[in-house]
Amino acid sequence: MNNMTIKLTQLSLLILISSMSHMLKGQEELVIDKVIAKVGTETILMSDVEQQYSYTAAEGTPSPELRCEILQSLIGQKLIIHQAKLDSVIISEDEIEASLTFKVDRVLSQMNGDTEMFEEVYSMTPQQMKENLRDDERNQMLVQRMQNSIINEVNITPKEVKEFYNSIHPDSIPFLSAEVELAEIVVAPQINKEQKAIALRKIVDIRKRIVEKGEDFAELAATYSDDMGSGRRGGDLGFAQRGTFVPEFEAVAYTLEPGEVSDPVETDFGYHILELIERRGNKIHMRHILVKPDITEEDRTLAKSKLDSLRQLIVDGADFLEMVKDHSLDEVPSYSNNGMLQNPNTGKTIFPMSELPSNVYFAIDELEVGDITEALDYNLPTGETYYRIIKLMTKTRPHKASLDQDYTKILNYAKESKKSTYFAEWLESKLAGTYIDIDQNYLQCDALMEMLAEQQ
Repeated sequence: MNNMTIKLTQLSLLILISSMSHMLKGQEELVIDKVIAKVGTETILMSDVEQQYSYTAAEGTPSPELRCEILQSLIGQKLIIHQAKLDSVIISEDEIEASLTFKVDRVLSQMNGDTEMFEEVYSMTPQQMKENLRDDERNQMLVQRMQNSIINEVNITPKEVKEFYNSIHPDSIPFLSAEVELAEIVVAPQINKEQKAIALRKIVDIRKRIVEKGEDFAELAATYSDDMGSGRRGGDLGFAQRGTFVPEFEAVAYTLEPGEVSDPVETDFGYHILELIERRGNKIHMRHILVKPDITEEDRTLAKSKLDSLRQLIVDGADFLEMVKDHSLDEVPSYSNNGMLQNPNTGKTIFPMSELPSNVYFAIDELEVGDITEALDYNLPTGETYYRIIKLMTKTRPHKASLDQDYTKILNYAKESKKSTYFAEWLESKLAGTYIDIDQNYLQCDALMEMLAEQQ
């Protein structure tokens, strides 16, 4: 690879990791703005560089070359946009609208659907925010689609994989930690009838205090609700679209009139009372109070005993997959994956041992492939505890990466390397035929100018 390709590889990586993370940081007003670079029919403004500089600099100590690196990345993006337009790459208005709606709604959801708070923070309405970002969003989508169309053409042969591996210096071959694939059966403690009755009496009493005695819903939610998140906000759930809540909850929520407090509603979470605050089309603004039945130690013991029995059945020859389908909770992600756990960092079923929770690590450390753990605690983000048994499906020992043992990993590394080179070469070919002009009075970027001069 020549020097030009190396520089463009660096440029392509900058482009590939570029995002609109500054997009919702607020709109800074610059007193003076001007065009500082032209790439074909596209322009780069001084504010484009300065806003990204401010955002990046706020994250740590900026390098002396940061502005030049940002400008280099922007030139690469504009080059792709320019070429996408020449190639008639189309992004529909519906796609742009859907993407903007998702992003703005995500911010709104973090504000509990409070549009007044949104306007106070960003000095504009959600709709104005979308209009403000529309051109940037279109360009970002153009860049992504053009990149995908280019690098998706890349294929790699087994011979190239082997050549890639052999090109790595022996001292640089990565050392891979032990990796495992795991499958699980998960059960939840079943709440006994006595505790359910106690919880129901409690929620009925809370409702009477609101409806008959006129006590404040928000104060009682803050005091008694077992939904700690909404409880701190007086039970407020904010605006939500149909399909946000569980069916039993929504079946009642959408029948209420503003200000009406529901009868107790039972869901898998416990007993609720709901109040409709406001309805806007298909969106409702709700608040609720949740009372969860207590789980006794006897309930927990029964759940673990059930797993012990299932484990023994499997050891005695029962099919693990059938046991997953018949007994594991269908609400956990592994249920739809034949019991296999999925690594959230990669989307694959392989876990480095170092990334496992400590109780799982120690439970499987000495197991042989095919063995099953005893019942283990399974702590949920909600604070609840379920129980599970885990089967060790596959396991590798710590080792240096090799073609025999790690072909798929090496293939992926080789393909990404080839994509990077291919994309750099594509950029190089387009750069040679594209008019680019940079205002040297604003910014002196010697390395960038040298790179461009090589194309003349």
